[in-house]
Amino acid sequence: MNSPTQGLARRLGTTDAVVIGLGSMIGAGVFAVFGPATRAAGTGMLIGLVIAAVIAYCNATASAQLAAVYPTSGGTYIYGRERLGHWWGFTAGWGFVIGKTASCAAMALTFASYAVPGPWWAQRLVAVAGVLALAALNYRGVTKTAFLTRILVGLTLLALATVVVGIAVGGQASSAHLGGWAALGQGGVYGTLQAAGLLFFAFAGYARIATMGEEVADPQRTIPRAITTALAVAVVIYLVIGVAVLLAAGPDRLAAAVAPLSEAVQSAGAGGLEPVVRIGGAVASLGALLALIAGIGRTSLAMARHHDLPNWLATVHPRFKVPHHAETALAVVVSILVMTLDLRSVIGFSSFGVLVYYAIANASAFTQPTDQRRWPRWLNILGAFGCAVLVVTLPWQAVVAGLVMFAVGLTGRLIARKVRPD
Repeated sequence: MNSPTQGLARRLGTTDAVVIGLGSMIGAGVFAVFGPATRAAGTGMLIGLVIAAVIAYCNATASAQLAAVYPTSGGTYIYGRERLGHWWGFTAGWGFVIGKTASCAAMALTFASYAVPGPWWAQRLVAVAGVLALAALNYRGVTKTAFLTRILVGLTLLALATVVVGIAVGGQASSAHLGGWAALGQGGVYGTLQAAGLLFFAFAGYARIATMGEEVADPQRTIPRAITTALAVAVVIYLVIGVAVLLAAGPDRLAAAVAPLSEAVQSAGAGGLEPVVRIGGAVASLGALLALIAGIGRTSLAMARHHDLPNWLATVHPRFKVPHHAETALAVVVSILVMTLDLRSVIGFSSFGVLVYYAIANASAFTQPTDQRRWPRWLNILGAFGCAVLVVTLPWQAVVAGLVMFAVGLTGRLIARKVRPD
């Protein structure tokens, strides 16, 4: 018999946690973000990348510090409830769920666009098949999720290394494509900050480690180490790839490209590597989608446990120890979105939800007493301020959509509390 009060099994070690974080970040960042970020800031995208990395580090330390004290499923949804109050926790959880559900659809479509260069309807069917297959894998247990994520991350890194080497030896890459030091400011302050906000989408994967805190062995030691390690590795990879693609294609061609890495290898005279890019893009997107499904399922589980989502979603499978109802519901919702909408441009919307999520994480970490602190409070202040700045500089369509979705969620909770108070 399924019991909604069962706990999850602690089966993830440090390496598994780091790999899950990397799988969440690398797929989204390298293959989906550089084009929009370059359109916003040109070569200044590199400055935006550094800004995003600094804010992500602040957020990562806040999440790690909180997760060490509250090692349970839900991430900032739980931290906000415990440190700031139930409404703050709900706001964080709602932002995570809606933003990352959109990201799931975007990653599924990204996978299909790399795997199937055919008609749109074929891509949609392949995207749905990918969602259902990965949801089924997650259903079988978190150790299988971690095992497949290791394989996907390894293949992605191999593909990216091949692309960088191909650009280096292709003969067409040139520092002249960067446009000199003056080009770093061509997007202006607003454009650079907008690029940072879009690129932040790529760094958000380390949250998956915290949201899966109930399944991590020795969480007080493992979670802080895994979060900071995964982020550090991702920052290095993004900087290397960002510089390489700009040297190969230049900001104008990169900004106009549907598949920026494919454009980069062709511009560098290494067009023969395009199949490698396609395989890498498909594999990386699957890795990101796999970790996203796992993370959203755990946050939904936590919210359902506290009656902020339907209680049915709080059920944990008695054998596999996963929130199988939450993951099944997510697979259905994402499949519907994939078949009905084109969500490859929802990076801004996802960033809006996730930046709100991390602003609350920083505020929560700021309130922790000295005996729970691992990093100075000024990092929390910088992180919260940075999140707020990046939110308001996102494309206006993303800001409006984000505000509407938060209004819907908060109004829904208000009505639900009238019927069933805390």
